[in-house]
Amino acid sequence: MEPSPSTPLTIFDALTSRASMRAFLPTPVPRLTVEAILALAARAPSGSNIQPWTVHVLEGEARDRLCQRLLQAHREDEPGHGDDYTYYPPEWFEPFLSRRRKLGLDLYRSLGIGRDDRQRMKDQLGRNYLFFDAPIGMILTLDRRHGQSAWIDLGAFLQSLMLAARGYGLHTCPQQAFARFHRLIRPILGIPETEVVVCGLALGHADTSAPENALVSERVPVAEFARFHSG
Repeated sequence: MEPSPSTPLTIFDALTSRASMRAFLPTPVPRLTVEAILALAARAPSGSNIQPWTVHVLEGEARDRLCQRLLQAHREDEPGHGDDYTYYPPEWFEPFLSRRRKLGLDLYRSLGIGRDDRQRMKDQLGRNYLFFDAPIGMILTLDRRHGQSAWIDLGAFLQSLMLAARGYGLHTCPQQAFARFHRLIRPILGIPETEVVVCGLALGHADTSAPENALVSERVPVAEFARFHSG
């Protein structure tokens, strides 16, 4: 029997309380809860109902083995790694550059990391590869033979997954950083070259005492991004 949330949130509460957590408690998340969250997320729309996503769920020793290997590669700056696809623009432009810089500065400020402290910045980036200590880690992939529609589908699935997690009182953090080490991830998880390693996702109970989890990223007002046409 699938578990039910003890105090389910409204969709509005889930949307407004979802945030990218960067510190988690070691509290275990039951397998049935993870399966229930995935089943809810699978109700996400996809073009012609193709449901193109694949999710590799890691816990326990399997999670730890992957984390330690990726963290080693990050710390030692192992050569021969790079993203599995183009994520950011080749050259940043406004207003997006300023938004990105602000988030980074706000995060480092919350952790007491100075602008010139490159080592601590690198260490903080490396926490991605520990899933920020979350007990459940996920690696999401797509068959690279799909068109752009599959990427839109995966975005809808990913958002649905994060909102479903909130319904169970859990938090998440989507992590594109895993794409950098796709060549290491593939043999460990048995992911073929036909699959794009899109991102990771941390899932668990947020550590509310961690200063980085108090960070609230800003959103631009509706009037700045919406264009209403009538008449």
